[in-house]
Amino acid sequence: MHLLAIDTALEACSVGVVVGARQVLLSEIIGRGHAERLMGMVAAAMAEAGLDYGDLDRIAVTVGPGSFTGLRVGIAAARGFALVTGAPTIGIGTLSIHAETARHEVGDTPLLAVLAASRGEIYGQSFAADGTAEGPPEAAPAEVFAARIAANTLIAGSGVAALAEILGDEARARTVHSRSAPDIASLCRLALVTPLSGRPPRPLYLRPPDAKPQTAGRIARQ
Repeated sequence: MHLLAIDTALEACSVGVVVGARQVLLSEIIGRGHAERLMGMVAAAMAEAGLDYGDLDRIAVTVGPGSFTGLRVGIAAARGFALVTGAPTIGIGTLSIHAETARHEVGDTPLLAVLAASRGEIYGQSFAADGTAEGPPEAAPAEVFAARIAANTLIAGSGVAALAEILGDEARARTVHSRSAPDIASLCRLALVTPLSGRPPRPLYLRPPDAKPQTAGRIARQ
């Protein structure tokens, strides 16, 4: 399969191109500015892989949770490439990618994937040992997730720090990794085996944005 994978969900801008058994993976921690950096990275990865856009069989993109702006950049790019090439698109959640990264490192095991969030909350999702999601992703205080962790469950993602404030050394002992940005290689692995839904990818927003339009001094429409 010929795959193009894109991640702009968090602080990294990452691109992966898969051509059979070969992979070209590019990733930069940039914080902001994904829109300015992404297209150049896609062009570089495609050129290094020796692949034409018309040869793509599938396009994958992270859909969240993550940055409101970052998610829109990646998803808009993926849908644009799909429109031009006719290749189907697939959206993959960031928590699923963190769980896949952990399973790739330690083997099949129950996992709780968690990402740091604001407002005293974290994003979290539980996965069975075979990688199957045991429920939808959600935003909740760290105490909620800490109370649910079963004895054999490991933890992965940047939300570990919040759990460690509650569980202490127990959380640290269960931690596989505490990274924030999704791993592009893990995104590629999931994208190759996840069934297509037939629907275009959409951002996964678990709560409203922190920034809201100003209402003071607004002039009524005529």
